[in-house]
Amino acid sequence: MLLLCLSMVESASNAAERPNIVFIFADDWGWGDLGCHGHPYVKTPNIDRLAKEGTDFHRFTVASGVCSPSRTAVMTGQFPARYNIDGHFAWVPSNAKRNMPDWLSPKAPLLPRFLQKAGYRTAHFGKWHLSNNMIPDSPLPSEYGYDEYGAFNCAGEQMPVHEDSQNAIEFIEKSHRENKPFFVNLWIHEPHTPFHTVPKYRWRFRELDEPDNIYASVLSHADDRIGEVLNALDRLKLTDNTLVIFSSDNGPARAARPTELTLMHDTATGAGYGIAAAKGLTAGRKGYKSALFEGGIGVPFIARWPGKIAAGDVDRKSLFSAIDLLPTFCEIAGAKLPENYQPDGVSHVATLKGKRNPTRAKPLFWKMQSPWPIQKARPHHWVSYAIVHDNWKLVTNHDFSYSQLYDLSSDPFEKNDLSVKKAATVHDLIQKIKNWRTTLPKKPTGDVFSKERENGSASPKQSPAK
Repeated sequence: MLLLCLSMVESASNAAERPNIVFIFADDWGWGDLGCHGHPYVKTPNIDRLAKEGTDFHRFTVASGVCSPSRTAVMTGQFPARYNIDGHFAWVPSNAKRNMPDWLSPKAPLLPRFLQKAGYRTAHFGKWHLSNNMIPDSPLPSEYGYDEYGAFNCAGEQMPVHEDSQNAIEFIEKSHRENKPFFVNLWIHEPHTPFHTVPKYRWRFRELDEPDNIYASVLSHADDRIGEVLNALDRLKLTDNTLVIFSSDNGPARAARPTELTLMHDTATGAGYGIAAAKGLTAGRKGYKSALFEGGIGVPFIARWPGKIAAGDVDRKSLFSAIDLLPTFCEIAGAKLPENYQPDGVSHVATLKGKRNPTRAKPLFWKMQSPWPIQKARPHHWVSYAIVHDNWKLVTNHDFSYSQLYDLSSDPFEKNDLSVKKAATVHDLIQKIKNWRTTLPKKPTGDVFSKERENGSASPKQSPAK
């Protein structure tokens, strides 16, 4: 009995010493799509509360302009190009055509598994898209180090998109009863197409034109669900010992040309409104989703950890990336990284706690399959490679024949191309990209291919969501 009591006390003590982590990852949520970032009509009081009680980092970037690579970077702490994941996971023929695997390997170094080994209970609720629901033999999220999950855009049963917060709260309550620290991925659907509207939220914005009404309503619904999770932390008296982060996988989607508002159907999430209702804002950042300019990769990043992260602060200087999240979370959790693991990111615990980092000594790289020459309807979506090093950002096309150079410290909105004036810097950065490219695999390998490749499966008529 004495040993049992001591064990229970030790378990409770460990849970109290190690913070819980709730990582909220939105889907296509633009930097300007927040009340605290000055949106003219979208209301996000719960996310605004996080900003008021935490720090708003203005220069956080994700590892891609689209979904699956960004999520790979969070999971592995490495550039997604190391896994040949340069675009979104689609059906098998499309993945094969783009030299991509059909899923992220469960044998990759994985954030939830590292935290799980450190004694954390781990869960994933919401979008997956580290494979696709149209690949039925892909691994389930449970094979990636999660104790519990409910997800869509994965194999198996698809969780209804609006049940994410309910499941997260139940998991938090269960972990609290067991005196276990917890890590929760809350990867919400909004504001990705299809837009799944609810009358209550449409009514909130009834004065707006229909496309804006639809867009505002889905963001408001998502914000309310985030509020439910924050309220649960308050009720359980876990707020002070929980790091909560809100971010997005890439910038907002926009139609390339005038588009009629219609209904569409997604095989993972069901029916809703299409791209014509996508009204996301970048607050002056160049480009949108699928671009490697700041409008495509510069996303909201708000962190709250009472007593550790400053309340009501705004960090406009620190360069912080999605590949940094794994080493950051592991340091916070006291999780040891394997000796043979080579992260591309670095821990930013000190940055979260207020130490500004305006330059980046360890370069950031991006790789995407982008069209060339520049398309008139999509003038910012031509970049195939990008690098950020020190204060410089260089973007270039697939064969390095055309590049642009920006000084992010003085020009974060990429308005002044310095490539002509700084030819030597351009040459140096392109060489760094070329050197990095030699470290990447030529093609995906391992157990990352569906049996449908052997069967020569034809492409389905309905495209899955990107």
